[in-house]
Amino acid sequence: MGGNAFLLSVLYLLVGLVVEGARRVWPSIFLQRLSLSLDSLPARALELVGLMQPLREAYFAGHIRESVLRLVFGATTLVIIFLLAVVVGVFMGSLRSFMLRRASRR
Repeated sequence: MGGNAFLLSVLYLLVGLVVEGARRVWPSIFLQRLSLSLDSLPARALELVGLMQPLREAYFAGHIRESVLRLVFGATTLVIIFLLAVVVGVFMGSLRSFMLRRASRR
């Protein structure tokens, strides 16, 4: 469970790094939209917990740099992926134990 979440996290962050690097070297509408779509997952999660607005205000006021914002988004994405891995792991473990108990009754 943890290995799959780790690999997915690394893959997501590597894609993000490649897209951001490419966006800076070869600016295009496609890369800008791809970057925004990658940012939408952590942005929506931060919005759900009420942290996006203060983060947005701090960024536009110049209190935090874009690199700090990227780090926050990256950390948020890692947390989301690991939480999803835990939820799926618990669900699959529960389903497996249910099936084993059911089979042992027969």
